[in-house]
Amino acid sequence: MRIIRMLAVIAILAAAGWLAMRYVFGMRLELSGSGSPIVSFENPEQHMAELEREREEQPPLPAAPETVEPSAQPNEAAAQPVEPEPAHVAAPWPSYRGSERDGVIADVEIRTDWPLEEAWRTKVGGGYASMIVAEGKLYTIEQRREQEVLAAYDLPTGREVWTHGWDAHFQEVMGGPGPRATPTYAEGRVFALGAKGNLRCLRASNGELLWKTNILADAGADNLEWGMAGAPLVVDGRVIVEPGGPEGKLAAAYDAETGRIVWQSLDGKGSYASPQMLTLGGQAQVLLLSADKLISADLKDGRALWSIEWPSPFDVNASQPIPLSDGELWVSSGDGQARVAVSREGGAWTARKVWENNGMKNKFNPSVLYRGHVYGLDNGILAAYDVETGERDWKGGRYGFGQLLLADGHLIVLTETGELVLVKATPESHQELARYQALEGKTWNLPAYADGLLLVRNQTEMAAYRLAR
Repeated sequence: MRIIRMLAVIAILAAAGWLAMRYVFGMRLELSGSGSPIVSFENPEQHMAELEREREEQPPLPAAPETVEPSAQPNEAAAQPVEPEPAHVAAPWPSYRGSERDGVIADVEIRTDWPLEEAWRTKVGGGYASMIVAEGKLYTIEQRREQEVLAAYDLPTGREVWTHGWDAHFQEVMGGPGPRATPTYAEGRVFALGAKGNLRCLRASNGELLWKTNILADAGADNLEWGMAGAPLVVDGRVIVEPGGPEGKLAAAYDAETGRIVWQSLDGKGSYASPQMLTLGGQAQVLLLSADKLISADLKDGRALWSIEWPSPFDVNASQPIPLSDGELWVSSGDGQARVAVSREGGAWTARKVWENNGMKNKFNPSVLYRGHVYGLDNGILAAYDVETGERDWKGGRYGFGQLLLADGHLIVLTETGELVLVKATPESHQELARYQALEGKTWNLPAYADGLLLVRNQTEMAAYRLAR
């Protein structure tokens, strides 16, 4: 009995200690990409209060009209004519992983004398979306209290320009709260997808809501375990998403002007990768990863052109395929990698695996291609592989489940713990050139780049660093 009483007292004291650490000091237990615990001392309520105070105290910007949630039901507002849009210059970083969704910062000479100079820093809400840049603004989606919020920031200064929010709060044990999908910019509009399937089209200049819908409701789909994470693909006036609905509603295309459904197509369970465009044999195709297949769909009507089996542990396909040449591409997941060849005879498409192995286990960390070699986080460790043969060049650098971009012959790695690391992109060996702490706390968000600035964020803060020479 004495032992039982002692154990009970110890349990009570441990619980009291945990509650004190949780509510007095803000201690929280999070999980890394490998499932190991991460202790943090960020009090969510205190953080939001500081964010709101920071916004109140920021220097004023030219006034922008407030956005008011209209009473119209999904797509009703879109039925009304909208004023013509002016011509828009090309956006420097309009989409997830850049304009080509390949993670490549093109045509820039970068500084290698790190640490980089910080241009600005600001507090942000939770979530794992990346950032896009257009019309002189940075756009990202955040969790602020019980709302998902699309926020626009002035790129040179980091000051908030406008916000548009809606009631939605998604949370799960491993990733925590917040939206996952990166917004997309096209022709003066920003398209944002929340973790619960809320799809919004907003005017990029001022945040005016143009139309809204819910892709899960439209497809009759249940949400995925870790929420909607694929960035909308906007091409040829259509918004492509993957709600994962039953009975031929795996994917859907919406009219970018009105929000009306153009097509719903394909079978299978949804997953977490973002749709992307691919041209094979002169035909534009939408490339999608379901829970267990790599699928190509016709942009016009969504019909399947070809597919290959591509299962992944826990149905999590969350990386991005890489086009290699006309007729070939590379794909990875938590189980390994493959090189795929696609061909067409007459009107029939076929796809086959040229090689496949258990290397380059990308989880939710897409790889990049440079001069015939693919570089990525292989189960949290940086590695290089020859795409011609599938053989590994090297493996080294335990950066966790962070993210990376390619620029000027270098890999820019944002580690899971918020460090920025510069690595030479060479198949010869792992050559780390510099590193420094850029953000504090768990960092799963992909960096972005525009106008000389390297942009990084996580669940609590966002910063810009001067990367270009």
